[in-house]
Amino acid sequence: MKDYRKLLQNNKEWAKAVVENDPDYFTRLEHIQNPEYLWIGCSDSRVPANEITGTKPGEIFVHRNIANMVVHTDMNLLAVLEYAVNHLKVKHIIVCGHYGCGGVKAAMTNHNFGIINKWIRNIKDVYRLHIDEINEIESEKERTNRLIELNVQEQVINLAKTSIIQKCWQNEQRPYLHGWVYDLHDGIIKTVFEMSHESNLDPLYQFDDL
Repeated sequence: MKDYRKLLQNNKEWAKAVVENDPDYFTRLEHIQNPEYLWIGCSDSRVPANEITGTKPGEIFVHRNIANMVVHTDMNLLAVLEYAVNHLKVKHIIVCGHYGCGGVKAAMTNHNFGIINKWIRNIKDVYRLHIDEINEIESEKERTNRLIELNVQEQVINLAKTSIIQKCWQNEQRPYLHGWVYDLHDGIIKTVFEMSHESNLDPLYQFDDL
């Protein structure tokens, strides 16, 4: 069995094994969702949030898209952010990219990717902001990896620009914002950027009527 039915069979075997090991597992899971973390990660199938952080179901709230972007017009992302911050009361938000990201690689080229162009143009904007630094790097691989780090940084800043985060910072001094990059070669996460309610944000983006 090699098609999608294998996934359904795997699911049955997994559920059976879980209950055999812990009969109350699904009963608890059904009634508990109290995560302290919102994870904004890449859609890449090699970067599963729970596995690489060692967290259990119910411990981390997850949103994923191509190249872990925080785009101010993305209602999907904003709805997740609103729910996580104001209803789940998360204490930490993590933007996690990964080295070798295909979305970032694509944004560094002039190829036409069709509708994907609309999305990766946001990454091109990050490239433009940091182009002098990136172009000084001789290795193509290292140029890409540096843009991946800078992209994570910019997405954390984009979070801080939202009224959702600013209002919560003002009223509750949370959440803490983290920018991480996961290395596929060794499985280790690198911290590249952080922000909190005490961080300086360009006054241009600060709201005064929260």
